Amino acid sequence: MNDLPRDGRIDLDRDSVERGFASLVLTVVELLRQLVERQALRRVDVGDLSAEQVERIGLTLMALEERMAELREHFGLRPEDLNIDLGPLGPLLPRD
Repeated sequence: MNDLPRDGRIDLDRDSVERGFASLVLTVVELLRQLVERQALRRVDVGDLSAEQVERIGLTLMALEERMAELREHFGLRPEDLNIDLGPLGPLLPRD
């Protein structure tokens, strides 16, 4: 049957909603971060970047990874919390 209160409101815990939203946003950011990192590594492997560009990319990726760790910690999330299970397709993010 219908488990909603008679007034139609859903009782939501603000902290739970905030954590869930943060998890979703950080999952998307982590997916993009990993894609950018893979693309950068491909370009490094191909050799079409200067030493300065390689250094800058490396520093940027390390800083982004650090910031992601800070945000996960702030919201009480573990790296595996960002890996959404897509059922028969498997996890969204590769398991390293």
